[in-house]
Amino acid sequence: MMRFSQVYGRLRRKNWRQYALLAGCCFFSVLLITAYVCMMRAPTVLNVLPEGGDSRKQMMMIFALVVIGCGMFTAYAASLFFRNKSREMGVFLALGASRQQVKGELRKELALLSVLSCGAGALLGAPLAWVLWQIFRAVVVDTQEMALTFDPKAYLLALAFSLFVIAVLFFQGGRSIRRTNIIDIVQESRKSEPIRAVPRWYGPVGIFLLAAGALLGYLIPSLFITVFHWYPPDGFTAIFYLPALVGLYWILLHTVVNGWRRKRNRYKDLIATSMMRFQGRQTVRNMLVMTVLIAGAFFASFYVPMLGTGAAHGYESRPVDYAYHWRADQDIPQREEVEALARQHGVTLIDWTMAPAAVLGVDGFAHVETETKFGITYTKEYRELLCGDVVLSESAYNALTGEHIDLTPGTIAGIMDDEGSGEGVFGGEATRLTNMVTGQTMAVTPVEPLCYTMLLGRFVLDDGDYAQITQGLTDIWRENQVFFNVENCGETYDFAKALFNEIVDRSGPEVEQFDAYDQVQEILANQAGEPYGYARENLEGEGYEVIDYDLRDSSNFRLFWKYMPQFRVLDQADFVKTMAVYLVLFLFISVVCFAAVIVIAFTRCMTIALTNAKVYEDLKRLGAPRGYLYRSLRGQAGRVFLVPALVGTALIYAFYAMIMYFNGNPAGITASEGMGMAACMVVVAVVSLLFFGVYRLTLRKACQATIDKN
Repeated sequence: MMRFSQVYGRLRRKNWRQYALLAGCCFFSVLLITAYVCMMRAPTVLNVLPEGGDSRKQMMMIFALVVIGCGMFTAYAASLFFRNKSREMGVFLALGASRQQVKGELRKELALLSVLSCGAGALLGAPLAWVLWQIFRAVVVDTQEMALTFDPKAYLLALAFSLFVIAVLFFQGGRSIRRTNIIDIVQESRKSEPIRAVPRWYGPVGIFLLAAGALLGYLIPSLFITVFHWYPPDGFTAIFYLPALVGLYWILLHTVVNGWRRKRNRYKDLIATSMMRFQGRQTVRNMLVMTVLIAGAFFASFYVPMLGTGAAHGYESRPVDYAYHWRADQDIPQREEVEALARQHGVTLIDWTMAPAAVLGVDGFAHVETETKFGITYTKEYRELLCGDVVLSESAYNALTGEHIDLTPGTIAGIMDDEGSGEGVFGGEATRLTNMVTGQTMAVTPVEPLCYTMLLGRFVLDDGDYAQITQGLTDIWRENQVFFNVENCGETYDFAKALFNEIVDRSGPEVEQFDAYDQVQEILANQAGEPYGYARENLEGEGYEVIDYDLRDSSNFRLFWKYMPQFRVLDQADFVKTMAVYLVLFLFISVVCFAAVIVIAFTRCMTIALTNAKVYEDLKRLGAPRGYLYRSLRGQAGRVFLVPALVGTALIYAFYAMIMYFNGNPAGITASEGMGMAACMVVVAVVSLLFFGVYRLTLRKACQATIDKN
């Protein structure tokens, strides 16, 4: 006589594939989440990505998509497991086993399976992240700054997701046993997941909702800020993306049930279409998760080509090979020393232009924020002295740029970039200037801004006005700007590196500051008895990475030092090193997302194939040729793979184009953004080929498990 637990154990060994599938899904989900969390919370990454910057926001947004996708994938795997297991549980109950006996055995195996699979995923998540990071360092770029360290606190998020997975397993297991009708439990594995009739208007209306939701979700936050002067709480504006999610679901429903082509023969592909309809609920849910993850993966992978092409276009379009500026109280190399250094490296200077500039106080509107229970609101208050800005005379501007402008006395012009999209950089329009030494003020009238990227963010004054307002300024309020060109610029890297090191070595600690540091705002903060956020001592106290001359090759220094030179050959050669952490991080994120998509698609396709194995066997006995069966199976696998790929890719590419269009002022896509979008299309093509290869492999495996089984 065998005990109940022995019989249960024999059935478990016989159905080991079901347990392996569930354990594999739980393991893979926890593994991906742990690897992502370890990377996301790694000091190596956090020290480079600025707090509150777009890069961190993108990283967090994609992480939310991955969590949702892996969570839904795990819930689906659990429901599939209990559907397949329901028959044996129902038979045990019908033969007289008590619910407590079945529940006890089920809890034991769920506890063992969940702890082992989730524990293994959590333990291997950090090694996976480390291995991928080292591969990227070996293949893409390696710098001292990329030495990877992990924060042990990151495992708290991994633990939270593991607990969620375990809770889902126990919840669904308990629910499957709590049914009162034993016949329902026995027949659970035979039940289909049919989709009700779907009107054909679901397709076009879904497309409209998708487009409207994406547009509203992107534009509404800006509307709240600019029109209502209200910063909504974090996550609040995400609700405006909900129509897009509904539209996406309707599009997938319409695709699975109706298709997009009106078929002349309604009986063509009847078997494949009917199978998809009767198993459609979970299929559509999986396709929805895959679509969202594909969109997130491409959103991350687009970061690299957009950044690379934008930077390459910017370097090539510079009208000057070498440019640097310094505060007048610093002992920085000037023409004689630069020429001597150039001769040492066999470099010939073609020209040299040096022009003075001044830092003046500028008026403007300050945002005064107020915390409320509904979020943060702000009002605009005019300040006669708001911040400091660099101001050039018109003759200095003409000498540096080669242009010939002639400003009317009493007017001032801001400088935007060459594409006219940098209006926000110079803070709007100045109407009052202040000499920070003498206290003298001058009223000015803004005129049409100028365009010159290498002087972006500065102002230009009439020569007479400039001489008047800068009279009496000390060296700490004066700057010098140098432009020069060289012969064979692409071969002058050693000279550029030597000059860069010379500039840094001879810069004092008083200018070891972020580019956001403002002398005027620091004075105003001190006068008000408030700490100035960008003061070095305050940044160190808050734990932020500060500008450090000893880390001159780090991303932080190269991107954010206030007096960072612009040397074309240096910037081009060191671009990948400078942006190494950014590039590798988003490559890592895209790899994780694509891996999740591939596993979900493969699992769902194999599940559909195995579920319908008996149907295919019956069709073979009825005389259906292999070609017909193959087309039927291909039609199902093709929808699972290709529909999310097409929809997700088109969705994110259109969304990215919309971001680029509304990103500028005025709205439009610039030349560099157009080049970036073309590079993104190349990424789409490469990934699509890879995805198609996985689809073909999955289709072959499904055929081997069904129509070619014998």
